[in-house]
Amino acid sequence: MAHPPPAAYGRIMRIRIVDAFTDRPFAGNPAGVVLLDTDAFPDDLWLQQVAAEVNLAETAFAHPLPRAAEADWALRWFTPVTEAPMCGHATLATTHVLKATGAATGTVRFATLSGVLSATADDGGSITLDFPTASLTELPVPEQTAEVGAALGTQIVSAHHAGPFIDDLLIEVADEKTVRALAPDLAALKRISHRGIIVTAAAEDSGRGYDFVSRMFAPGVGIDEDPVTGSAHTALAPYWSARFGRDELTGLQASARTGLVRTALRGDRTLLTGGAVTVIDGELLS
Repeated sequence: MAHPPPAAYGRIMRIRIVDAFTDRPFAGNPAGVVLLDTDAFPDDLWLQQVAAEVNLAETAFAHPLPRAAEADWALRWFTPVTEAPMCGHATLATTHVLKATGAATGTVRFATLSGVLSATADDGGSITLDFPTASLTELPVPEQTAEVGAALGTQIVSAHHAGPFIDDLLIEVADEKTVRALAPDLAALKRISHRGIIVTAAAEDSGRGYDFVSRMFAPGVGIDEDPVTGSAHTALAPYWSARFGRDELTGLQASARTGLVRTALRGDRTLLTGGAVTVIDGELLS
């Protein structure tokens, strides 16, 4: 059943912009966060229009659930053009807002399109997300990767499809310098029928505090380059953990804003840890 937009109730809501997977403003990945005081989501069209207006990689909408429900809050994520089945940084941002406002304490459970996801804040301000680990299916190179390699403008070392919730291609390239220097043909990437393209390589110097680097391109869902993608690390974690023989790693997403994601592989679950900072707190008038 569709529900009318909040304007029909005469409400003014708060909307916050939170930088996720960072401990300082204007870095990491910004997400819009709207906490609803209703027991259901407004009409999908309104949610999508707000996300398009905010025009960030993701805007999260959450409303509280009854005490007897399997989760504490219902959570949905929207890019500027479509609903997302999973989003890490906007979940982290939503948890940050819930904690900062006192709307939630302890571990928060979210009912989402990807099942029940949980988030826990520590005393230092970091938040750990508990997400499903992506499955990786190797793709032949170059037989099934020629189009991707041409769009990226570089040679591909290995390629995997990551699913089921993210539907990304995980592409390893030669080295960190290659990842940082990428200037892909975004129009060509948009024609590739996957949510996004994760490009990764081992860190050039692990002494810098990270084990691998990545960048994420998702023009098909309205995000040319995502600054820091939590959900992509549910694929990066098992990939690099198998390579390095360690379950706990740190990834640097080498976008212009940059951000660090600490990963811990726990079988069919991946823990993603990072900080968050609120940079805008305002009113949504619609």
